Amino acid sequence: MLTQTKRIAVLGSTGSIGRSTMEVIAAGEDHLRAVALTAHENTALLLEQAHRFRPRWVVVGNVCAAGRHDWNLLPQGVELLVGGAAIERVAADPEVDVVVSAIVGAAGLRATWAAIAAGKTVALANKESMVVAGPLVTRLAAETGAQLLPVDSEHSAVFQALRSGRRSEVRRVILTASGGPFRTYSPAQLAEVTPAEALAHPTWRMGRKITIDSATLMNKALEIIEARWLFDLDPDQICVVIHPQSLVHSMVEFADGSVIAQMSPPDMRLPIQYALTYPERRRGAARQFDWSEAFTCSFEPPDEERFPALRLGLDVARRGGSAGAVLNAANEAAVAEFLAGRLPFPQIVPLCQRVLEAHDFDPQPTLEQLFAHDRWARREVLRWVAA
Repeated sequence: MLTQTKRIAVLGSTGSIGRSTMEVIAAGEDHLRAVALTAHENTALLLEQAHRFRPRWVVVGNVCAAGRHDWNLLPQGVELLVGGAAIERVAADPEVDVVVSAIVGAAGLRATWAAIAAGKTVALANKESMVVAGPLVTRLAAETGAQLLPVDSEHSAVFQALRSGRRSEVRRVILTASGGPFRTYSPAQLAEVTPAEALAHPTWRMGRKITIDSATLMNKALEIIEARWLFDLDPDQICVVIHPQSLVHSMVEFADGSVIAQMSPPDMRLPIQYALTYPERRRGAARQFDWSEAFTCSFEPPDEERFPALRLGLDVARRGGSAGAVLNAANEAAVAEFLAGRLPFPQIVPLCQRVLEAHDFDPQPTLEQLFAHDRWARREVLRWVAA
């Protein structure tokens, strides 16, 4: 059992993963304590969380948003910090044991990097850190002794299943995908998809960007890249199957043909809790199966013609270098353009591919060069949409 309270910094505490993390911490207050909470601009919810959890620090990344809020009601003993540098500061602070990296998109990379550089245990919900800079991140973690624990339900499932055998015995990793709301749509139907329809995921309740990624299956493409670096896999050891019920979160197939699957109801609180309490398991806030009720699980191969993001993800996982940073940035920008009504749904992935093919590939970029590729890709998406 856990013998001491873990002090936790939740980066992105007002987002979807962040709010679920706060529920996990609330359910485990005898062994989990929030010492730092950060938000980009949702200052009202951040203040509510400050009153509920009384952390050492609250941090607002957006300077303008912080300036618009009245902080006189902040609880006594809670310090307000402002700006991106402050987020990095609390991520590396000696008073923090575990950093939950839940800031959405490439914006979460700098703070994740700061936590890893400080040798922290990082509960990694920000898949973009691995997509953009996987080789650099894993190399830094090896140098500092930082521990990377996945929070994505799929990678948490792989992490758990891998404990059933030796790494040399792994044949392949199978990532499951719900298929989103459009897995049976025709090309004509996909052309008419609206943002409201794309945001209506059949099984998960997530933030807007990742919900669109689930509809295009770009989330699975990014997860292929993340798994390649997080688990040191050959890209050809990674495959995807469609599993609409979202009960099996991923599987590992071993050399003898055994397949180890991790199952649970679709509830992000379980992988979050597993990362926070690892290597222990405890009862918590997550839902559990009712084995008195019948249910079924089905699996089918993905239609790569309907969802070309999967091929793109494998290609980027094979190339490495600057390709992940460009794909991720192009996708973030393209999703924003779709949500704003300026880009048709079926054009999100093809636009990402065009930008990827047009970029000046660098096989061994530095971190700052990756950020430069990120900025270039976002500008390119806007240029292509405006053309």
